[in-house]
Amino acid sequence: MPNNMTAAAINAPDIAPANLKQWVAEMAELLKPDSIEWYDGSEANFQLLTEREIAAGRLIRLNPELRPNSFLARTDPGDVARVEERTFIATETQEETGPTNNWRHPDELKEELKPHFDGSMRGRIMYVIPFSMGPVGGPISYTGVQLTDSAYATLNMHIMTRTGNEPLAAMGEDSEFVRGVHSVGYPLVDVDGNTRPDTSWPCNETKYITHFPDTREIFSYGSGYGGNALLGKKCFALRIASVIGRDEGWLAEHMLLIKVSSPEGKVTNIAAAFPSACGKTNLAMLQPTIPGWKVETLGDDIVWMRPGEDGRLWAINPEAGFFGVAPGTGIETNPNAVETLRENVIFTNVALSDEGDVWWEGLTPEAPKHLIDWRGRDWTPESGVLAAHPNSRFTAPIEQTPSLAAEWDALGGVPVDAIVFGGRRTTNVPLVAQSYSWQHGVFMGATIASEQTAAAEGPVGELRRDPFAMLPFCGYNMADYWNHWLKMGALLGDKAPRIFQVNWFRKNKEGKFLWPGFGENSRVLEWISKRVQGRASATPSPIGNLPTDLNIEGLEISDETMKELFAINPEAWLYEADLTDKFFEMFGDKVPKQLRLELLELRGRLNRA
Repeated sequence: MPNNMTAAAINAPDIAPANLKQWVAEMAELLKPDSIEWYDGSEANFQLLTEREIAAGRLIRLNPELRPNSFLARTDPGDVARVEERTFIATETQEETGPTNNWRHPDELKEELKPHFDGSMRGRIMYVIPFSMGPVGGPISYTGVQLTDSAYATLNMHIMTRTGNEPLAAMGEDSEFVRGVHSVGYPLVDVDGNTRPDTSWPCNETKYITHFPDTREIFSYGSGYGGNALLGKKCFALRIASVIGRDEGWLAEHMLLIKVSSPEGKVTNIAAAFPSACGKTNLAMLQPTIPGWKVETLGDDIVWMRPGEDGRLWAINPEAGFFGVAPGTGIETNPNAVETLRENVIFTNVALSDEGDVWWEGLTPEAPKHLIDWRGRDWTPESGVLAAHPNSRFTAPIEQTPSLAAEWDALGGVPVDAIVFGGRRTTNVPLVAQSYSWQHGVFMGATIASEQTAAAEGPVGELRRDPFAMLPFCGYNMADYWNHWLKMGALLGDKAPRIFQVNWFRKNKEGKFLWPGFGENSRVLEWISKRVQGRASATPSPIGNLPTDLNIEGLEISDETMKELFAINPEAWLYEADLTDKFFEMFGDKVPKQLRLELLELRGRLNRA
């Protein structure tokens, strides 16, 4: 340990392992904070930080009668979303990272980062956050430690993960952990000792979100927002964990996880991959419209899946909270989510009502007559701008969810019966189709495309290839990732989950949705569940097995509409096959031969149709 940075200087608890103390000391030498605080995960520690942030003007306490123990944060307008063009994967060769990631060599990137992090925490507190992704000590769980100069990030990590003394005590001497360093890049004291005032949202125009998969490290600089700052989320739970999963023989996926129960009590656990802001939270908290069926929430965003002793695939939600998109989450579309947000929530970039509550587009059918918008300006329905940012967020404890399944925190997780891929497609893709095999299912996942959303950069509505909904989150070469999925299927054999593709968003020629969606999506879940259990029928089509007995009883939907929902246009699909060919060209010879064979067979079925 450096001579001038003793254990006492870093305020390390006695239970902290030696290698963690050593690392914290080394990072403190670089970051140069004024002081160091270890976050213990207690409610008292949480309240202390919220009071500090309120006093500093970085949090607004909401009306405690309307929204108890809840707060509003407003970010800098330039710090409102993930910064994909500034997100890097550092590996020895560019081939390891692949064409869908921004690559840097580890040595070169660390040299580039060093001057930015050197002294970046001057004048600030450095928080040390030990945390567990998944139940502490579970067979599918992993431990991480985040260093940050952001109390906002610390408070959100408290909600999103198991933080503090419990995971710290479980680490043991010299245990391995994922190391995350985050700085907003706004020191209050310069190298000469000159001070400057803080801002309501400190950040830096220069941003780096960097990952070092081989050494299990994350360095994030310049952004205080969301997944850029909450390193347990996309950085650890997907980009780093996907590499750990590849190396150890499991899967880290951008998926929701639900428990579906039939009237007879038969349970089907479903993991489903959807790009951000394509309705994952709505499906994760779905209220079925069909009598006797029940959907319970296990997770809304990330799933880790590992083969169990019984040969089946077992899954956990590694998070402990929701970091959800607020706009579109409403009383009519997702009442469970609205109930989840009743208290103990941190809202970011939503509007503030005159009563001291929050509002965003879609929360209620009509907007209030007056609000303070996400930028802190007066707003009325006539203002001509959105009151809440399109990517505004809520951070809420999962345990407040009315639809929460009892097994959500099970140490070993739950067995996965079905995997579903989906996206926002207005044409071509039918309401639901089952793959012919695991290999065909991997092809389905690899060729998923979805219309652009506010959570990712690019023109809204533009079609974007997003294989497995992992395009921004896979920590290594996507073609190798597909191969890893194929290997997992070979390992699981006949115990592998069944694979399906869904699309709630198909429209008619007039631009109207063909399927009512929301609660009616339970009808698709019913068919998937029965199909897994061998109780539903299907007919083959060029793109997969289509249902012949989908339950539409009581639904006002015409035979013509149902036919259109499942229509397969060979010409349009052959064009998509050409687009898939071009997409595969990005990866050259690394594309698994099994997927090229699936594309060839798809063309053959389409031509025969």
